[in-house]
Amino acid sequence: MFPTTPKMDSLTRRNFLALSTLVPAALLAQSVIGTPVLAATDLSSANSSAPKPFEKYPIGLELYSVRGELARNLPGTLREVARLGYEVVEFYSPYYAWTMPYAKEVRSLMDDLGLRCFSTHNHLESFTPGEGMAKAIELNQIIGARHLILASAGREDKSLEEWKTLCAQLSTAVRQLLPHGLTAGFHNHQTEWKPLEGGPRVMDVIAANTPKEFVLQFDVGTCMEAGADPIAWIKANPGRIRSVHLKDWAPGSHAEEKSYRVLFGEGVSPWAEIMAAVESTGGVEYYLMEQEGSRFSEFETAQRCLASWKKIRNNA
Repeated sequence: MFPTTPKMDSLTRRNFLALSTLVPAALLAQSVIGTPVLAATDLSSANSSAPKPFEKYPIGLELYSVRGELARNLPGTLREVARLGYEVVEFYSPYYAWTMPYAKEVRSLMDDLGLRCFSTHNHLESFTPGEGMAKAIELNQIIGARHLILASAGREDKSLEEWKTLCAQLSTAVRQLLPHGLTAGFHNHQTEWKPLEGGPRVMDVIAANTPKEFVLQFDVGTCMEAGADPIAWIKANPGRIRSVHLKDWAPGSHAEEKSYRVLFGEGVSPWAEIMAAVESTGGVEYYLMEQEGSRFSEFETAQRCLASWKKIRNNA
């Protein structure tokens, strides 16, 4: 079980493409918070154990936060994340190397633990028609995810036209993913809050040039670092901020244990106001804790952040 170097299973993927058109359109009406719906080809392999009930807004962990532990022992990491009290996980780009049998083993373990995965972080290949998107579709359907999020648009600067070209590709991906019960989205970084030369902010370009089904996954910490107004952003994009990365930020350097090294609740983010806005206007369906690193170990960081989350929720 759980091989360490899974490879692509192209035969299964070709079979999937041939059969996936049989997925009924009614699947699209399923809420991401409801029981995940798999393609007919995957139902026999899904673990049938019932998941534990969720609160209205489940709290999850972006697994990049425990990336060292995940690389060493994926099943052990999932067990510990569930033991800490997280209800949801978000896999980041290395998941794309899994084989389909491996993905089914991961799904079975998550079902046993009462964990759900509603979204994954991806490179651009997952949004490129052909083998790249086909594999992403199959993997995400197996593990129960509904949102394929573009983790990054790259480090190089882009012009307004280049951003619009990317938005066009992502919008096309939305149309191609929807028949499979999936959609696409984008995870913001600090740079996307800056205005283009003589033009609008990148985030505004993305929002204006993608359809309403396109998810604007909100990374709060990078918004705060950029000096942008998180509440104004949420209110300007009702119903599109379906997941929030609970990353905090504080002025200062990493050496001072500031910047992104502060734990959730130790920074300057107005969490109570943000939660109120995304729940009343933004359309949030679940939250994801994210930590780039702190003064504590990965698991202790995840544990302390979750404790702070519960305290803030109880006082909100």
